[in-house]
Amino acid sequence: MGLNRTQSINRPNKAQPNLSTLARSIWAATWFYTIRPLTSFHGSLTVASSGSPSLTRRKPSNSSTPSSSAEPRRVVGRVIIPSRASEPDFPFWQQNWFIGLLFAMAIGFFCLAVFLIYNLDLDTGYAATASTAEGVEVTYGTVLKLRHEKTKFRLHSHDVPYGSGSGQQSVTGFPNVDDANSYWIVKPELETSAKQGDSIPSGTIIRLQHMKTRKWLHSHLHASPITGNQEVSCFGGENESDTGDHWRLTIEGSGKTWKQDQRVRLQHVDTGAYLHSHDKKYTRIAGGQQEVCGVKDKRADNVWLASEGVYLPVTETK
Repeated sequence: MGLNRTQSINRPNKAQPNLSTLARSIWAATWFYTIRPLTSFHGSLTVASSGSPSLTRRKPSNSSTPSSSAEPRRVVGRVIIPSRASEPDFPFWQQNWFIGLLFAMAIGFFCLAVFLIYNLDLDTGYAATASTAEGVEVTYGTVLKLRHEKTKFRLHSHDVPYGSGSGQQSVTGFPNVDDANSYWIVKPELETSAKQGDSIPSGTIIRLQHMKTRKWLHSHLHASPITGNQEVSCFGGENESDTGDHWRLTIEGSGKTWKQDQRVRLQHVDTGAYLHSHDKKYTRIAGGQQEVCGVKDKRADNVWLASEGVYLPVTETK
């Protein structure tokens, strides 16, 4: 079973093919040229059966000899074509090599089709793979958790005031991933034209609003409870915010806009202190949680990453 010699083969045009369709075509070809012939191949094999007449040799008759005294004919030799039941015992691979070849071709075409579907489908799969590899954009309106790179704790707040310093709502580092008090809403600075869905370039001033209490991540010249560094707190409300809530986002590396799992620093605009944390922990009210504070130096342990959250898509500009 094969192709008609007069059948034309369409050459693909120069446009990018739909590789899902190509994969399905390969699978159809696999069925037509390999699997389908297997159903009829084995039944079409035939072996010549016995039935040829025996070959005998006769002694030449003598016309003078009476027929009654003629010598009986002798069988000198016989050649028998073997029947299917008496076929030589060839090895299995010699008897079934063509079937094995067809199966190998079927498996090869199938693997090629799977490869094209899952790895080279440029119409549907490539964009999703690329966006995952490059990271999801952080936009205004995104609700996220900030993970401290060195300790893996999340930036956290709850309706518990500091017992010293400003007495404002405390901010800590929290060890558990699934705590709802670690979500922050990314907002633009005051008096700006930025809107929800806009991407955030490096160097942009942002605000972080605590999702549950609606207060803003804030800092000022008060001492932090454990180390005496600059205090970081939550302050204000939905319609109450000032420049003490402004933080300048700086991306570490070659990135131009803020993305998930990208190393960033947050520098307080009014005081110049970097958002910082360390492994020194509270023992009483916030037992097990670590201090979050501000430091003047640009250190390796004041790097943060956007982690879990709800990331709003980038608004397309018209």
